Amino acid sequence: MPETFTDVGQCVDAVLRRVGSHVVLALPLGIGKPNPLANELYRRAQRDPGIQLTILTALSLLKPRARSRLEARLLDPLTARLFGSYVEPAYARDLRADRLPANVRVIEFYLAPGAFLQSTHAQRNYLSANYTHVARDALARGVNVIAHLLARRVVNGELQLSLGSNPDVTVDLLPLLGPARRAGRDIVVVGETHAQMPFMTGQAQVDPAQFDFLVDDPRYDYDLFAAPHAAIGTVEHAIGLQVSSLLRDGGTLQVGIGELGAALVYALLLRHQQNASWRSACAALGGGNDALIAQHGGQDGFASGLFASSEMFVDGLLELYRAGILRRQVYDCLPLERLLAAGGAGERFDERILERLAAAGAGPHLDAREFAALRHYGVFREDVQFEGGRVRAPEGDWVEADLADAASRRRLVACLGRSLRNGQVLHAGFFLGPRGFYAALRDLPESERARFGMRGVGFVNQLYGEDQELRTLQRRAARFVNTTMLVTLLGAAVSDTLGSGLVVSGVGGQYNFVAMAHALPEARSILCLRATRTQRGRTTSNIVWSAGNETIPRHLRDIVVTEYGVADLRGRTDEECIAALLNICDSRFQQSLLERARAAGKLGAHHRIPEQFRANTPARLERALAPLRAAGYFSEYPFGTDLTAEEAALARALKFLESATGSTWDRLLTAGRALLYGGRIEVEAHRASLERMGLAQPSDLRERLERRLVAFALARSGPG
Repeated sequence: MPETFTDVGQCVDAVLRRVGSHVVLALPLGIGKPNPLANELYRRAQRDPGIQLTILTALSLLKPRARSRLEARLLDPLTARLFGSYVEPAYARDLRADRLPANVRVIEFYLAPGAFLQSTHAQRNYLSANYTHVARDALARGVNVIAHLLARRVVNGELQLSLGSNPDVTVDLLPLLGPARRAGRDIVVVGETHAQMPFMTGQAQVDPAQFDFLVDDPRYDYDLFAAPHAAIGTVEHAIGLQVSSLLRDGGTLQVGIGELGAALVYALLLRHQQNASWRSACAALGGGNDALIAQHGGQDGFASGLFASSEMFVDGLLELYRAGILRRQVYDCLPLERLLAAGGAGERFDERILERLAAAGAGPHLDAREFAALRHYGVFREDVQFEGGRVRAPEGDWVEADLADAASRRRLVACLGRSLRNGQVLHAGFFLGPRGFYAALRDLPESERARFGMRGVGFVNQLYGEDQELRTLQRRAARFVNTTMLVTLLGAAVSDTLGSGLVVSGVGGQYNFVAMAHALPEARSILCLRATRTQRGRTTSNIVWSAGNETIPRHLRDIVVTEYGVADLRGRTDEECIAALLNICDSRFQQSLLERARAAGKLGAHHRIPEQFRANTPARLERALAPLRAAGYFSEYPFGTDLTAEEAALARALKFLESATGSTWDRLLTAGRALLYGGRIEVEAHRASLERMGLAQPSDLRERLERRLVAFALARSGPG
């Protein structure tokens, strides 16, 4: 059992006594970090230059930070309310400000998106690695301390520990410690318990003996970082609708966090629960993808349901589970999965299932391990016994567990269960989401909790391993849905790094999933892309001719989706790929991109963009969804929000101001319009929002101008 402390300082003392002054600390990404413990170790390094501290981690989460006076008026009270007592990782604050001491180095393999673009240290020490390679790379970099936030419970007087949100790398790393220690390396494993961390079972539940030290005291139970729902706009809803038609009933889904993932979940709910409205929305958007949908997707509700095999367990997947969409169960039993894939397991079990299991590789003479697995999954009744290759039937007779023998099979029928049980509807590596999501996971009944299989990324994010056939069968008709920043006309994708080399986020698992889509039968990679972006008042295309840094190479091109449609690039020539992507570009940029492709000799001189794709404009999308919006569909926050109505309106207004003040001329123009616009009537119309900003009664000239700007922006912005 681990040595237990009630104080992080005492635990850090023990760690330093054990490993000395050279510490290479591995921390999980996201909410799996034991921030009080990490902060204490960082403070020791700040005070003592003799301590050499390297932190290897990813996704260090900091509270949102205002970038202007106006934004601070909205954001500061909101941050205090939403993030409560959340303890930030102190090293991340200093990393963002480039003020780490010389004896501290932070290496991250995935940066909080856009948060560290200005940090020289973060940019120089970014580790570009597939998520599945992190355990290997951590050991190679000399990790000697692994620290993890844990869920705890006591059952029948026995302490139980769970990796909770983050089995991802830790599950893959722990088995490597034994060989490393036998080779002479001393690696300390430290846990810190947390009352808010959901207790996840299966591979996430770990033997307390795996830990050397444990910090266990309720005063360290801060509020977990809870990412609130972001607003979903017209662009995101349109992309979600396009993607939702590409999923096949009975298939597999992988999806990430953010507006695009939430929009897809909403569209899937609409497809399943209100199919007529979903079809109307898809028809209004157009796209001409009937052949692709017929071959690879679907337009009806989900009779068989979906299974999720996703690096990240997002709260939207729990919504799909509640709606009965996420319900296709998988089993860690290869003969059983072979049987299910072949359609050989009916709702009722009879002698034929035993014969079919034998044909699928079970037995034929079952051993104790095989029998236990089949009993666990419901093929055999829970109350039947197994001993010495025989099964004890309910009437007391012992029957040979020989599936190849017809007489034995007939006698074993009395031992069969009624239906399959203990399957799982999800495999995932980690989770992060709103506070309500964590509460829902904590409150799950034990039987339902077991359906959500938290596992290592070595299992979830790839096919390789002794159980490759099992993973392949479980992930049938997979759709790996991810987001990217730019796509080139030749089909490469840029998802993590700017042309300058500055890292926005990281590779994470995206390459893994794209490659897996090409390896799995009937699987597809779907990269979602907003057709344009607006920065400092200037709108540019996210479909470009070329890019400096590619995350996904062109030879792995597959399906790309924008708000304007779907481009199927798999197996297409360069010219066909260019033509398909031009069809889903924003029409403001189609002609210039077409000419660039022609100039490069990649597109015929007589190519013309079909008429149906020449009106790819934001205005057309707004018109298409307007009737459904009026009927209550496609709202900004379909899954609710922690923002008040005034705060939601103000968030839109500030976003409008940001886009309308990108240049000096834009700022002057917007200020002039605001001054001309503002008046007592207009201010009264937005009084509640202005009071929320502290601008209802301005005290000086600057605040009066800010009030006019906010009132103007509130009038000009809207949910669409």
